[in-house]
Formats: sequence, structure tokens, C-alpha cells
Amino acid sequence: MARKIIIAVTAGVLVFSASACNTVRGVGQDLESVADDVDAAV
Repeated sequence: MARKIIIAVTAGVLVFSASACNTVRGVGQDLESVADDVDAAV
């Protein structure tokens, strides 16, 4: 029983970690795009 709980918690942490990583990467790409547009305008 305890093993199933540990596996479930570990799986949940991995899923949330992966989604957070993708979110941070997306924000970085958005900021880079804005910076490129500003450089092109100036």
C-alpha cells in the first residue's frame, strides 16, 4: 500500500515538473521574441 502511494506521488511530481519546465521554456522564448522585435524596430 505504501509503495503505491510513493509511486503515485513520484509520478505526480514528475508530471508537474515537466509542465513547469515547458512553461518556463515558453516564457523564455516569448521574451526572446519580444527582444528580437525591439532590436529590429530600433
